[in-house]
Parts: sequence; C-alpha cells; structure tokens
Amino acid sequence: MYAGKWSTTREHKVIIKNRASGFLSSIMSVPEFMKDKIDFLSEYNMINETCLKNTPLYSRHIGLGAKIVPFSGWNMPLQYSGIIEEHLQTRDQAGLFDICHMGEFILKGSQAGEDLEKLLTCRIDNLQKERCRYGFLLNGSGGIIDDLIVFKVSEEEFMLVVNAGTTEKDKKWIQQNISEDTVFNDISDRTAKLDIQGPLAEQIISKVTKCETVKQLKRFSFNYVEWNNIKILVSRTGYTGENGYELFCSAADAPLLWDAILKEDGVKPAGLGARDTLRMEMGYSLYGNDIDDDHTPYEANLMRFVYEAKNFTGKQAVIDQSDKGSTDLLAGFICEGRRSARKGFSVIRGDDVLGVVTSGAFSPCLKKGIGLCYINKNFSAENTDITLTDGKVEINAKIKYPPMFEK
Repeated sequence: MYAGKWSTTREHKVIIKNRASGFLSSIMSVPEFMKDKIDFLSEYNMINETCLKNTPLYSRHIGLGAKIVPFSGWNMPLQYSGIIEEHLQTRDQAGLFDICHMGEFILKGSQAGEDLEKLLTCRIDNLQKERCRYGFLLNGSGGIIDDLIVFKVSEEEFMLVVNAGTTEKDKKWIQQNISEDTVFNDISDRTAKLDIQGPLAEQIISKVTKCETVKQLKRFSFNYVEWNNIKILVSRTGYTGENGYELFCSAADAPLLWDAILKEDGVKPAGLGARDTLRMEMGYSLYGNDIDDDHTPYEANLMRFVYEAKNFTGKQAVIDQSDKGSTDLLAGFICEGRRSARKGFSVIRGDDVLGVVTSGAFSPCLKKGIGLCYINKNFSAENTDITLTDGKVEINAKIKYPPMFEK
C-alpha cells in the first residue's frame, strides 16, 4: 500500500471499527484524543468514514500486530506492544513513529518568502537556509487555522509541514493568499515522514545512514542525506520533547527506511497513543483539541511563536486581545492520582465552573493523570487547586504550566 491508496470497502470499515472497540474495552489507559476518534465521533479527525487512506507503511503495521484506528482520515497504528511500554521506550531509548499522514507543501518563487511572512506568525526574513521554524496560520480574527513548521530549502523555496486533518483547509487558504508568481505544490501523497525520537536516536540514525553529519544538526535545522540511492531530508525536530529526528523521503522508499531503522538495537515501533502521551507530558498542543480556529495564540499561551514586529494575517486581532486580555487561558494540570480527566470535563472550584479540559491522559513517567485545559485567567496560576468533573467523577488536580514532566 502507498500514501493516497483509498480503503472504501464496508468490510474493512467494520473490521477496523470492531478492532478499535474491542481494544478500548481491554486497555488500561487510552489517550483521550484516540477515544474520541475510534468510533468515528470526531468531525475534525474524520474526513469521511467510508474513505480512509493507508500510509506506505500500513502493511508493516499489520505485520507487527499493531492496533489500527481511524485518525484524520487515515488508518493509523494506535499501539503495538502497549502505549505505556512504547512511551517509556521512547523516553529511555528510541521509538519509531509513522507520521506519513501529515501534509507537505512546497512554495517556490521570488515572492515565496514574502508571502509566508504575511501568512505565518513566525519570522521568515531571518530564517537561514536549512533551518526550520514553528508557527501558525491565522484567520482574520486571530484564530489558529493550523500550527505548522516551515523549512527553508533555498532563498526561493520553502516546505511547510501541516497537520493531516487540516491539509485541505490549509491548502485552500494558502493558495488564496499567495502571489500569482509563487508556485504552490502539494506533495503530501508522495511524501513519507518517519519520526525517530529518544536518547538513542542520534546514534541509530548516524549508523543507519552512515552519515556523521546528522550528529551535528542543531535543533530546528535540517540537511539532506543520500542513503541507498534514496534522498532523505533529515531534520532535528519532533513532538515528544526528546532528542530526535524527522525523516522525509518518497512514499515508495518509506518501507525500506522503516525496516533498516528497526533492525537496529534500542529502537522499537511506537504508535499514536504513545505520541499523544509524550506530547502531553511536554504540554504540547494538539490541533483540534487544544488549539483551533476559535482560539488565538494569546489564549493558548503560545505568543512566544508570534513575531509582533511584522504584519501578518490576524495580527491586529491577536494584538488587541493581548492588550485587553482574555477571559480564559490554556494551562496544564497534574492530577493527584493515576486517573485523568477526559476532553470535555469541566474545571471547577466549589460551585464555580472555571473552564474545560481539552486533553487528558495518564502520564507513564509521572504515574499521574495530566492534561491541558482552558481556565479562567484569575485561577490559572501555578499550583492552583482545581477539580475536574464530568458530573459523575471528580478528580483533584493542580495547575501546572508546561512541561508537566522534566527529565
């Protein structure tokens, strides 16, 4: 199977749904973001429940016994040996993730840099070649259309890596707001993305690629490696808080690269479940849960990724909100015990409802429940006591600003 191959049969749909439902009844702790998606209940994550794409590594996941679930219009591995085991494997050694569902765009032309300067919140004019930067696409009201990473390939060429569930939305927005001379190319279906994260990632990738220069890459930098006649873009980026790399290659070459990495000692495959708990321990936002079109970078406590000394779409709305303040802000929390709240739980103190939980999971490293919530700014100070409830269960917690886990 390759990226872009559609799976439309009713039988396949039922098999995946049944696998997911059976798995949920037996697992001790499934991250909140997957519970909402497994039964096709999330409009954001499901493009169409009858049309799911397979990544180029789908057959590898089946061969490894992965639990497959629908996510952002794709059949994706939730776990292989177990979410907690894969989480700790990544923290202690290295985990390999299939992230081929993400979108990739190329923008070329003499105006490409200026176009991105106006579209993105991060600074582009001082971005060096073979460096990358995190930022946002905003709408006119300052809401977050998507969070993404921009890679500067050359003075007139840039690559954007966007979320799977927002790829089409991003594509339309960008095409409507770039110069006529800027060439836009969506390379998502023919591009594969593998993430290797963890303390042993550097050692493993330098050995597999037989390239020592990857060790010299600084955070948010990248270069190209030739391996077995395959061109690989290697970037020092990730979504886990660990040292690691993101590897981009053609979809057709992904299985060969996947197999070569997994032959090395110290690395095991990891699914979306572990990726979610890893990012939550760092307090990283998940698009569609913690950030979306209706929330600004200011509300999400992410103004450090907004360069205010330039003009960009949505700037005035964000600046106005920053000046006036916002009722609610995004904050992290740590629960007293192992149990964590789920998305949609209310945040309360006494009889007062202060906010809502946007992400929640069990932290394998802290052995406590953790998560993110939007909460009234007057109660958002570190160590503030809060209670999380769905009306039946009450969980005591304290506000904790990211990261929730520090090595």
